[in-house]
Formats: sequence, structure tokens, C-alpha cells
Amino acid sequence: MSEGNLRTGSCLCGSVQVEVPNNLVDLGVCHCSKCKKWAGGPLMEIECGTAVNFVGKENITVFKSSEWAVRGFCQKCGSHLFIRDEKSGEYGIPPGLFDDDENISLNRQVFFDHKPKYYSFSNTTKNITSDYIYKHFPQTKESNT
Repeated sequence: MSEGNLRTGSCLCGSVQVEVPNNLVDLGVCHCSKCKKWAGGPLMEIECGTAVNFVGKENITVFKSSEWAVRGFCQKCGSHLFIRDEKSGEYGIPPGLFDDDENISLNRQVFFDHKPKYYSFSNTTKNITSDYIYKHFPQTKESNT
């Protein structure tokens, strides 16, 4: 990929840089209990598949947060870098890491029935409940109840 085709960013201290294709613009929000604890609120993440490159990998620490996923963070500044599905290797990357947020669009909220009443997003999204998630992704049930 040429540099013009990349969306780039970094953690707060700059020890870890991330590059993904700039056509990845699908932003989702997760309201599950683990994401809320990790992010201190809803977790916003761009679905990046496996097309992710990290520079400064030696500064990344991972935490196995469930049977199916790990979460990565910068060991120097603590910035949240990703959630990664262990089976598929697909990444969800917080949009705040990127230097450019052009064309990113909030499209969905998962575990919508777990969303606290004290916040709400103004745009229209697909609101996916825990029943739907557990039916289609049963491996998530044990880790999010």
C-alpha cells in the first residue's frame, strides 16, 4: 500500500504507531460490560480486519480479556490500541488513535440493551442486542454476562 492509501495514527506517547487502509471507515460502539470497563464508557472501534500494521510492537502489551479476544495497549502510556479476535485475527481499532477521521461513520451499536441511560448518540445506527450477538456469536456469551 502506498502512503496515500493509509490511515495512520499512534498512541498518546507515540511509542506505537498504527497503519490501516484508509478505506476502513465502519465505526461501531460496544456497550458490553467488558468494553465499558476497559474503555471507561462505550468502546468505539473501527473494524480493520487483519490489514493492520503496528510500528513499535515491542511497546504493546496484550491482555486476554475473554476466551475469544485479547486487548492491546501501550505499555508506556496505557493507550488502548485494539481488540483482536483470537480465532480470525481481526482487529477493532479505536478511532481516536488516528490522525485523520475523514469519512469515518458510526453505523452500529452492539449490546445496545446494555447501554446506560446517561448517554446517547445523535445519529441513527443499527442497534444490535445481546440476544442477537449470543445467537450469532455464542462464544461471546460466557465473557459478557
